[in-house]
Amino acid sequence: MDDNTIIDLYFERSEKAVKESEIKYGGICHRIAENILHNRADSDECVNDTWMSAWGAMPPERPDCLGAFFARITRNISISRWRKNSAQKRKGDEAAICLDELNECLSDCNGDRFPENYEIRDALNRFLGTLNEKARIIFMQRYWYVCTIRQIADEHSIKEGAVKMSLMRTRNRLKEFLYEEGFDI
Repeated sequence: MDDNTIIDLYFERSEKAVKESEIKYGGICHRIAENILHNRADSDECVNDTWMSAWGAMPPERPDCLGAFFARITRNISISRWRKNSAQKRKGDEAAICLDELNECLSDCNGDRFPENYEIRDALNRFLGTLNEKARIIFMQRYWYVCTIRQIADEHSIKEGAVKMSLMRTRNRLKEFLYEEGFDI
């Protein structure tokens, strides 16, 4: 089923909307939640909460990109759950490591909440447009999908050191880009 049809089902308040959303986007939403939480039960709850949040948001919102809309909701819900679950035990947690890495570049805007800051979000989107495809994919896998260095290396058939170097260079370029854009980083 195409995205516009699924969105129409939400506007019609048809329960089929949730079922079709799970069929089409459940896999990616589960992957995002599991990469952040590392707990199947919590991930399942977060994905279920995603459908509930989408149900509440549509209408009036009509997302331009339904997959990104669901991914954003899942990511935000999962990060909130992760914070709640691991308030005292963050060391070694992949989500904490990713957020710490991003905070190097986004320290004044709370790196884990940058999608809520529209100016930073827009600047980040412009920055991503300047990257070559491979660097952009690696960056997004690490900081949006919260994939481990090993997962990224395996997927691209490269060494972990190459992934780390790519990420470091991209973070440095991002920091410089944001500074040039007028952000006090």
